[in-house]
Amino acid sequence: MPLLTRWYIKAAFLYLVIALLLSLLQFLDKFVSISPILLAAGPVYFHLFLVGWVTQLIFGVIYWMFPKYSLDNPHRSEKLAWITFWTLNIGLVLRVLGEPLVTLYPDGGIGWLLAVSALLQWLAGVCFVWNSWGRVRER
Repeated sequence: MPLLTRWYIKAAFLYLVIALLLSLLQFLDKFVSISPILLAAGPVYFHLFLVGWVTQLIFGVIYWMFPKYSLDNPHRSEKLAWITFWTLNIGLVLRVLGEPLVTLYPDGGIGWLLAVSALLQWLAGVCFVWNSWGRVRER
């Protein structure tokens, strides 16, 4: 299994555990007020689950299992694949930090975090497709 795939899968496992913990805390917060930030963290759970768990797992498995691009470059560009990993994860972390802060402090001037987050995650998606597209072909 390639190193990058292991990083994707381990990151996906971590995000799954964090997403499920956040879900549990949000549920408990309905009965025992834990923190006001949990009320603002609804979208965070969604992003942790969908981008952190599902997308990372898919990206990692595709990087590993799709047909080789060529014998010299089986995964096409390893450098672009790592850029994809880091832009996706930095974008997700910015989203996790920014979403509750923007909700709690809408006039705080921190909405740029969500814009940067969205841009990084979009760039990660484009890089992933660019790097994987040539590996989707007939045998």
